[in-house]
Amino acid sequence: MSYTRSITIPLPYTQAIERTRESLAEQGFGILSEIDVKATFERKLGAESAEALGDYVILGACNPGLASKALAAEPQLGALLPCNVVVRRSSQDDQTIVEAVDPQTLVQLSDAPQVREVADDAETRLRAALASLESGTSDTA
Repeated sequence: MSYTRSITIPLPYTQAIERTRESLAEQGFGILSEIDVKATFERKLGAESAEALGDYVILGACNPGLASKALAAEPQLGALLPCNVVVRRSSQDDQTIVEAVDPQTLVQLSDAPQVREVADDAETRLRAALASLESGTSDTA
């Protein structure tokens, strides 16, 4: 089972992060956390490990309405929130990979029908955000 949705967009890394934030916001997601994995690796493991990874950020995206419904149905799901979205530099110049967690993984862990509804809605919104990234950048390529 694939647990992410992934696209490659023709944007430099920094610009791709900004566009990803905008696309998520258009779908009602705010960013609760941001982890600069490369900087963390550099601090904890040294420059060599950081360079091997390359530019890599994890955005903790949350749609409060969806999160509220999911937690009301099953409070333990908080351990799986927020929805992580990875933005990482591609091996090709001026291309960036954006990967979003597939909310259907929640359905694999819960029998609650409300969780299925939330996962379906979140999946629709995350797919729309990724589609917006793809279509929004195709004019600039």
